[in-house]
Amino acid sequence: MIRYAALLRGVNVGTTRISMADLRRLVTGLGHEDVQTYLQSGNVVFTSPPTRAEILAEGVERVITAELGLTVPVLVRSGAELAAVADGNPYAGRQEDPTRLLVAFLSAAPGKAKVAALTVPGGENLEYAVVGREIFLHFPDGGYGRTKFTNAYLEKKLGVVATTRNWKSVCALRDLTAG
Repeated sequence: MIRYAALLRGVNVGTTRISMADLRRLVTGLGHEDVQTYLQSGNVVFTSPPTRAEILAEGVERVITAELGLTVPVLVRSGAELAAVADGNPYAGRQEDPTRLLVAFLSAAPGKAKVAALTVPGGENLEYAVVGREIFLHFPDGGYGRTKFTNAYLEKKLGVVATTRNWKSVCALRDLTAG
């Protein structure tokens, strides 16, 4: 059995509302075990036999649509993948404020040409590193609240689904999926 985290995009930050009790119920109904949610932002951790992340994500997306009538993109990472993300952050040692460190999780690794063409919107001070299916973000002068370097921007530029979590959430999800 493997611990996974499903990351829902855009939940409880706009008009798409899902209660965490409903999310736990739906994921449990798919046959997953030890289901728990983290915060109200669409993070659900569960145990399941080894399965491709895309299959797990499709199952969660499908049940949310069927039961709640919502279309919500879902990305899944295993505990080992989250541990690698946490260990691989190139900015972790340079920043003590976790609100200035974030990770954008991507549905697929973007093509090299799209990564090469990715630029920071004018007037913004941020650093980023694209590593596989993640983008590590560092905002040395502030947080994510006012940037234009958002999920929508990344999706438009890279052609993949993106959902972003702050560093505290990334570390918490790593810990919840450990073992």
